[in-house]
Amino acid sequence: MNGIPVLHVEADSIARGWEESLVALHREGAVVRTQYDREGDPPSRDCTMMLTIRDPLSEPMMHKDFPGGPVELQEYVMEVCEGIKDHLVRDPADPADTRWDYTYHQRLFAYEPPAGGPVDQIEAMCRSLAEVPYTRRAQAVTWRVGADNDCFDPPCLQSVWCRITEGEGGRRLSMNARFRSNDAYRAAFMNIFALVELQKRMAERIERLSGEPLGVGRYCHMADSYHIYGSNAREFETRFLGALGKRTFEERTMRYIDFREMMEEARPDILAKAARMGR
Repeated sequence: MNGIPVLHVEADSIARGWEESLVALHREGAVVRTQYDREGDPPSRDCTMMLTIRDPLSEPMMHKDFPGGPVELQEYVMEVCEGIKDHLVRDPADPADTRWDYTYHQRLFAYEPPAGGPVDQIEAMCRSLAEVPYTRRAQAVTWRVGADNDCFDPPCLQSVWCRITEGEGGRRLSMNARFRSNDAYRAAFMNIFALVELQKRMAERIERLSGEPLGVGRYCHMADSYHIYGSNAREFETRFLGALGKRTFEERTMRYIDFREMMEEARPDILAKAARMGR
């Protein structure tokens, strides 16, 4: 490969797609240093990844080997889709404010352009698609030129794009999500899971606006830099790769439907935890 490898993975479910993308990255990715390496860290594995999940709501949706658990996953979904941590975004006019530079929810649902008030890009997308299902303009962006170029921790997610198609299974909403940088092992699973939940909620919103049934179509996860940090290499090889030879796919994964009630019951505690953050 003349440059960073471009890898393509296609799978039926989130759990299988994430697993196969990591295997492909580990096997075919380039060896690259990063800006975050500490002395003695081995180099990272890196590639440009295009991961297509044909039926993102199919089971098993959850993988046992992502770094986290069902409650942490529920917390992240609420952070992205409901903005439970938007209060942690710093005031850009206050140089002494050291809170977060952004949340994905804030950038998607309350994007601040150079002039004018906050823009709910997701609602705008839903209304656009309800009116013209085949429009190519239904997208939301996160990057703020002039602010993020010199930001210490700029957004990894760059854009979300959706379109509606019709086929034998009825109308379907497809989503593309593009990341400039994506920690494949420690972050990508939760990113994908939360964005598929956003895709589902958008389909429901568009259905209400249009009055026409709308299901969830394929999800495409595109990352310019899809990587496993060298500092996580030992954990990845022992915990993740080690499990591949010892457990079946069914033993490595979980059905979301079996944990959904428990995850929903955790909502009050998650909200209370988020409210305490930043105090």
